[in-house]
Amino acid sequence: MLSSAVAGFSVAIALIVAIGAQNAFVLRQGLRREHVVPVVLTCAASDALLIGAGIAGVGTMVTGRPALLTAVRWGGAVFLLCYAALAARRALRPGALVPTDRPPATLGATILACLAFTYLNPHVYLDTVLLLGGIAQQHPHRWVFGAGAALASVVWFTALGAGAHRLAPLLARTAAWRVLDGLIAAVMAALAITLLLG
Repeated sequence: MLSSAVAGFSVAIALIVAIGAQNAFVLRQGLRREHVVPVVLTCAASDALLIGAGIAGVGTMVTGRPALLTAVRWGGAVFLLCYAALAARRALRPGALVPTDRPPATLGATILACLAFTYLNPHVYLDTVLLLGGIAQQHPHRWVFGAGAALASVVWFTALGAGAHRLAPLLARTAAWRVLDGLIAAVMAALAITLLLG
């Protein structure tokens, strides 16, 4: 059972660590210290839900519906392109990280954005439901594998959200924000293009 848990943790952490829409959002929230705990909990709970769905066999049902996959792919691409445009605009007109420069977003708006970055991103389904769910089926203790994968999600998002504030002194300069937002814009646009290209 321990080997299944370790395998689940290892595979999930390798998939989660790559920068994507969800990670970029958690990083930005952590840097601004806005609703970090609810964002981390939302991301971790969503991953656990999607991992569970994959292990239960939802991935197999979804792959049998190409129209649904196409709709999710195009919707996700549009969402990622819009976010890339916003990040590019911030990169062109950057601001320093000053915690009091504007009031924080409301908790409701922040959680809605977090849910959008999670559930409107088709890569989340590909990685979490299809890939992790498929790999879990190969383990004798698939739910233990899933628990290890869910733990990886908790560890990663907690580290990202809680550790981001250590970058705050660096990001007190507008040039650093320009680089960060430029990188986020490039990653989001690249993800969107890969989705549009199928």
